[in-house]
Amino acid sequence: MLATSCDFFKSTDDRTPIARVNDAYLYKEDVEDLVPEGASKQDSTLLVNAYVNRWARQLLLMDGALVNLSEEKQNDFSKLVEQYKNDLYTKAYLEGLVKKNIDTVVKSDEAKVFYEANKESFKLNDDLLQFRYISLPLNPIDIDSIKNRFKRFNTRDKNYLDSISVQFRSYSLNDSIWIKYSQVVEKVPVVTLENKNQLLKKSNYVQLKDSLNLYLMQVNDVRLQNDYAPLDYVNTSIKQIVINKRKLELIKQLENDITKDAIKNNEFQIYN
Repeated sequence: MLATSCDFFKSTDDRTPIARVNDAYLYKEDVEDLVPEGASKQDSTLLVNAYVNRWARQLLLMDGALVNLSEEKQNDFSKLVEQYKNDLYTKAYLEGLVKKNIDTVVKSDEAKVFYEANKESFKLNDDLLQFRYISLPLNPIDIDSIKNRFKRFNTRDKNYLDSISVQFRSYSLNDSIWIKYSQVVEKVPVVTLENKNQLLKKSNYVQLKDSLNLYLMQVNDVRLQNDYAPLDYVNTSIKQIVINKRKLELIKQLENDITKDAIKNNEFQIYN
């Protein structure tokens, strides 16, 4: 019976160690997930050895630090580690509460009110255009029909141009979105500083060509640098700003509520 009792209280560890640094051990099971499935024996050995060496170096450096750093410095670091841990936990907790309680719907009228109240913040740094374009080889078949349909651009025309787009070098027929002039230059290399003014005119049709291609362009609307950005262009940014503002307000409210509840439940006291 005595032998059995001694065996019961004896500390045992059946794991297989693969490395040791002083009193710290690295076990086989600690590295089992390191090796990807299908890896060769040579690759597996390299991966495990590299991990073991990093593990050992880190512990050896840590042991050296504990011996050589002053107690005051170690206490300072311990406080920083504890503060970092607290920050991680509280941030994760608050983010969970915010995600559960935040209203992420920003209605159009709310976005418009924010836009009007902060309009000076939405001045453009770039020229903007709403435009469509087609790039096609010089002297294409049925060019007159393509031009007419491109200019008129009703629903049937758009569908037709989409259906023959395989013969275009490049194209963009979505003329309801705003794009930067610099993006137009990237898409349409024939656009230069010399013909920039042609393009930056509202409701303007432009036809240009180079040695290889013919370019048809229709400008629907323009906003110049230092103009106020169109609301639909900055709408996504405004919604994100409004939601972020709500998050900050909600976090402040949650922190106040948590403190009030703790005081009410006698979990938090300040001794005068």
